[in-house]
Amino acid sequence: MRFADLARRRVAIWGFGREGHAVIKALRVRLPAQSLTLFCGAAEVEAARAFDAALEVVAGEPDAATLGRFDVVVKSPGISAYKPALLAAQAQGTRFTSGTALWFAENPQARVIAVTGTKGKSTTSALLAHVARALGVRTALAGNIGLPLLELLDQRAELWVIELSSFQTGEAGALELGVVTSLYEEHLDWHGSRERYVADKLKLADAARTLLVNGQQPGLLERTAAHPHRLVFGTPEGWHVRDGFIRRGVREVFLIEQLAAPGLHNALNACAALAALEAIGMDALAAAPVLASFRPLPHRLQPLGERDGWYWVNDSISTTPLATLAALESLHGRTVTVLVGGHDRGLDWTPFVEAMRATPAHAIVCMGANGARIEAALRVAGVACPVLLVSDLANAVEAARARTPEHGVILLSPGAPSFDQFKDYAERGRRFGVLAGFDAAGVSGIDGLGIEGARHD
Repeated sequence: MRFADLARRRVAIWGFGREGHAVIKALRVRLPAQSLTLFCGAAEVEAARAFDAALEVVAGEPDAATLGRFDVVVKSPGISAYKPALLAAQAQGTRFTSGTALWFAENPQARVIAVTGTKGKSTTSALLAHVARALGVRTALAGNIGLPLLELLDQRAELWVIELSSFQTGEAGALELGVVTSLYEEHLDWHGSRERYVADKLKLADAARTLLVNGQQPGLLERTAAHPHRLVFGTPEGWHVRDGFIRRGVREVFLIEQLAAPGLHNALNACAALAALEAIGMDALAAAPVLASFRPLPHRLQPLGERDGWYWVNDSISTTPLATLAALESLHGRTVTVLVGGHDRGLDWTPFVEAMRATPAHAIVCMGANGARIEAALRVAGVACPVLLVSDLANAVEAARARTPEHGVILLSPGAPSFDQFKDYAERGRRFGVLAGFDAAGVSGIDGLGIEGARHD
């Protein structure tokens, strides 16, 4: 569905976050006379009217009958495609689309690498754009990473690196290369079940002419085995990590300790980026040295620095227990107090508990809506380190200060979403930084969003 298909139709926008803003702006550019209705939260009504006075603004979540009054609804990614009201309206003929789907429909000739994965997709996308630009390729970095595609409508790039969440993979049009960095249990509240989450995530395979997947995940390999043009990273014959180096086969290419983004998982993300570049015919070996100048993304194992004798690491993006374990692995050998807990989606914390029983952190501070559940599981398992339960992030930071020795690490890696206390993980990460004594502005900001690199006019 293209913008022209919306002309003279009854059109609504559902959601007034950054995606919703981008949709409204794009519609006003392409269809300035179009009548538009916006569904948004009650607290957003005044801001929406100030943003676009011509909007008909409706507060609250629409029901099936309300949605059914529209020919097309452009929804934001965070609104589940499996809401009963949405499915009922869809059955009655209302069509649902998104900013992502509209961009792909408008740009069928764009050269696209789309990156998804439970973890690693943002860092891999940013790394990929970084190394492509080092080769002089005018490259766009956009999507779920923090810049809606429609904010770049009508702009041109030689290569589009697009991060897609599991909410968006089914909205992609045909593309040159799809990359799947990892596949774990996540976002069950949106998808409804683990099986549906996996199926939705792997819709990217249907859109991708070539598919690149993490060869260290047997389940992912099994589920993508039928793809006619599947490539693999993370295994000895290709781009992989071994003995302190990123390697291409037997060749030592890049010393891991020179990568500013810490942890073996980030070295594997770099492998994914280099393998993707190679898969589309570019010189990954020539680009590899610029990995040394890559700046780690905020809230993703972000080293904030030293304050008051402790080292602070912000991994607020961690929303699964396995992500927390990866964060702890990256700090192996350090004295680490880890802050865990947040919005409870019912995920299984058993792997985390078992790992802490075998190799405990220095201390574990449990907080938020699922903090008590995590604390109880750790105590039942007899984890041999201090386990504390507090109500919120501020109290967690104070507890960590009291329990962590000088030169120790205080790590925020919650393993859970932030919605019990914060708007999103970024707000949580900024708050952590401020509580630690850092400037909030220095905690945020992703380098390289948008279009950068050489022009070839």
